[in-house]
Amino acid sequence: MNIKNPKFEISATNPKQYPQNGLPEIVLVGKSNVGKSSFINTLVNRKNLARTSSQPGKTRLINFYNIDQQFYLVDLPGYGFSKMSKTQQAQVGQFIEEYLVKSNSIKLVLFLVDIRHDPTANDQVMYQYCVQNNLPFIVICNKADKIAPTKVQARVDEIQMKLNPLKDIAFYPFSSERKIYTDTILQVMENKLLS
Repeated sequence: MNIKNPKFEISATNPKQYPQNGLPEIVLVGKSNVGKSSFINTLVNRKNLARTSSQPGKTRLINFYNIDQQFYLVDLPGYGFSKMSKTQQAQVGQFIEEYLVKSNSIKLVLFLVDIRHDPTANDQVMYQYCVQNNLPFIVICNKADKIAPTKVQARVDEIQMKLNPLKDIAFYPFSSERKIYTDTILQVMENKLLS
């Protein structure tokens, strides 16, 4: 997959605002500060398409990025940000669930977790949600540059054992810094878009 002209299209908070042109969608979910914005920028090879912030909970809207008029990368708000009020957390949860239920264009969910830590309770909930709703998804163990290269695969396997002992879902490492896993993820996305 060769991405030439990615662009931010719209931020939405409800289904009336979602793009209505029928393009397939690849969706990012994950806890706050797991690196979804950096992931998008690395994937599309742009420095600032998605705004990154060291401050978790920055993305409070659903952001649609139009990739070459071929598909959307959809960045959902991060969950589990402790400094949000309970009301805000509930709102974010509602945005996420409403989108996942009401969009008919989802081809693949990219579920990001932090390779350095065991999955959180919120990660477990999101994982179960994807399974129970038959969403097509893969798990991406992000921030692989933060641990020794020799330990990356072992950590991916450990996280998979915690979330998916059946091993019927694919788990991949990723690093926005090193960019060495990008081609694999782009290939998985392309296969899903073509299927």
